[in-house]
Amino acid sequence: MGAMTNILVKDDTPTTAIETTLVPVTDTPKPIWRSLTAGLPADGQIRLEMDIQDLKSGGTRTTVKLEVPVMEQLGTAGTQAGYVAAPKVAHIVSGQFSLIADKRATAQNRADVLRMLVGVLQGAGSTTNTGVLAQSSAANAFSASVLPITQAVINGIKPN
Repeated sequence: MGAMTNILVKDDTPTTAIETTLVPVTDTPKPIWRSLTAGLPADGQIRLEMDIQDLKSGGTRTTVKLEVPVMEQLGTAGTQAGYVAAPKVAHIVSGQFSLIADKRATAQNRADVLRMLVGVLQGAGSTTNTGVLAQSSAANAFSASVLPITQAVINGIKPN
């Protein structure tokens, strides 16, 4: 693995996508990054971690997990009595990717699967070079997409 550096990610906020910098926290026992958003407690920061495990078969499983905490929102009466509660996490939305590679798999085999899966996740359609362009499209690109995999993931659609 290359040296740990900052990672820039964008969300899909409808008006203007918000760019967040994830900074390296540790690489032992596994690499972990997190955001440093001012005013948020540590448990309210976005976290990214990677884990590579050796399998009994001799292959490897590489897992990348992103956790995005959603903070509680005070209602309009939240500050009327002069008391403001400390920020608290309401829930966490997380996404995970795992690549399982046989011990005979080459770097090209793994790269092929990664590129194809990234294409599916960014909304690949039936026409070459279409879909939602990761990181460079206008905000609301994913939530406004009409492509099948993107809609299924965003809207929680599951087969019958």
